[in-house]
Parts: sequence; structure tokens; C-alpha cells
Amino acid sequence: MPYSRRTILHTAVATVVATILSTAAIAQDKDFKILIPSGPGGGWDQTARAMQQALMQSGVAKGVQVTNVPGAAGAIGLAQFVNNTKGDPSQLMMSGSAMVSGILTNNAPVKLDQVTPIARLMAEYLAVVVPPDSPIKTAKDLMDRVKADPAKVTWGGGAAGGIDHVAVGLFTKLAGVDPGKMNYVAFSGGGEALAAILGGKVTAGISGYGEFESQIKAGKLRLVGITSASRIPEIDALTFKEQGVDLEVLNWRSVMAAPGITPDQKKDITTAIEAMAKSKEWQEILKQKNWADSYLPGDAFAKFLAEDQARTKEVLTSLGLVKS
Repeated sequence: MPYSRRTILHTAVATVVATILSTAAIAQDKDFKILIPSGPGGGWDQTARAMQQALMQSGVAKGVQVTNVPGAAGAIGLAQFVNNTKGDPSQLMMSGSAMVSGILTNNAPVKLDQVTPIARLMAEYLAVVVPPDSPIKTAKDLMDRVKADPAKVTWGGGAAGGIDHVAVGLFTKLAGVDPGKMNYVAFSGGGEALAAILGGKVTAGISGYGEFESQIKAGKLRLVGITSASRIPEIDALTFKEQGVDLEVLNWRSVMAAPGITPDQKKDITTAIEAMAKSKEWQEILKQKNWADSYLPGDAFAKFLAEDQARTKEVLTSLGLVKS
């Protein structure tokens, strides 16, 4: 005897409800431990604690513990993670572009291919700024100066070999100049770099947009360009790509899983992280912190990671910071 439309509808609704309840029950049983390979307060620490908040508030996980293991641009934490977590699906680790360059410049014995990539979570794009009275107004102006005499263009940024340094190396290479000839001044803190830029001690400065935002809005710095692929609605500035310079650099952060987990365990972790990344709780955190949502899971993230490592190694080699 054929089923009535009401019976079919009730059955469908019951199935959906049962699936939701089952998924929620599984999610609530999850416990994660996140290793942060840096000290408190930095980018990885902020991202991990934001993850902790979003995982629990969204109901994806029941409990999330975080532990800081600083040192050697993340290499010490990575070594501990590789050695102590094999096959444990509850263990996660923060990573990012800083670890890629840190492993290379420190010639670390551990590598990122020893852990399991899960997803890229977010990114901060870099901004290049100059003092307001600088004759440099556009990316072309800056590139013309680099082409004319790279040694006379001084750049102020973060640590040698870090993402700021890599971005300047890429810009110099796009100008057709050997990156080894550029004049890069590494500062230990954002305050020192900002003082040098404002004081005209360097030609241009580079860092995350957030580091310069208040000075740009106050007219104390001029924004030359942003290293994003497309225009950022919240930022009134042209990207380098819009100005004809093919420069796209992300200061990205990601989450990794333990080595030696099974394909099913990897799929389960990826599903949980995706649920968090799409949750309203995580999206609100991104908005509050002015982080770009650059979520990229699974194989796509693994491919991006391999390409980013290769590009970073090439630039750092040209700068003489890594042996070929």
C-alpha cells in the first residue's frame, strides 16, 4: 500500500532530526589538545585560543586544552609534537607561514611533512607603507626605485627570514633585481619598526595591516599596497595586483594533526575542524580580529603547503639565508 505524503514527510523529518542529534552527540564527545609552538600572546597563541573558544561554543568539541611550547620559530614545539603524539587523533598543533621559514632558516631536523595537514584557517595580509611626505605613492613608484638602485631602498620589517622579509624578496624579484641586493632592516618588535618608518629612517615598512591601521587612518602613514589577491572591502587601498604587480603573500595560520593517524581519523578531524570553521562563532571571531577567512582543507591545503614551502625556500636561498 502506498505511503501517504504525511507519512513520508514525518519519516524524512525524523531522519534529519536523528542525524543532527547523532552528529551533535559525536561532536560533544570530542576532546582536543592543541600544542602552540610559541609563547603566549603571539599569532599562533591567539589563533589556538580562538579555536578553543569556537570549538566549544559551537558544540563541535566537549573539551579543548592548549599548551605553549616556545622556541626556534616553532621547531621545538614541532619536534615535541612529532615525537610524542604519533597515532593520537586528539592531538592538534598550530602552524603557519612563520614555521615554514623558521624550519628553513634554523635548518631544523624536523619538517612539516612529518605531521598531518588538516586545514589552513585564516590569514593576515601584509601592508607596505611609507611616511606621508614620501614621493612614493604607488607600487610602480616603489618598483621604479628598486629597479634604479635596490641598495638605496631600505625596508623595515620583522625578523630576518620571516614573512615580511620573504615578501620584500618576492617584490624585489618581480622588479627584475637579485633579492640578495636589497637593503632589509629587521626589527625585533613592531614598535621599533614603526618608529623607524615614522622617523624616515627607512624608505618603506612592511607588516600586517593591523600593525599600521591606526597610523594610516590618522594620516601618519601612506598605504602603498596590500598583498591580498583581491580588494579587501574594509580597507580603502589598492592591492599590488590591482597595480600591476603580481605580489600575493599571506601570513597564514593552520592546524595540523598528529603523525601516523589513520585515514578515517584524519577524515573525522577534518570534518570537526570544517564544522568549526563554518560556525557562526568562528566567523564572529574572524570579524572581531580582522582576520581573513582563508579556510582551505585537506588535499587542497597540502598542495598549498608544498607550494608555499618551495617558494619560501627559493626566496630565502636567494637572500643567502638558506643553502641551496
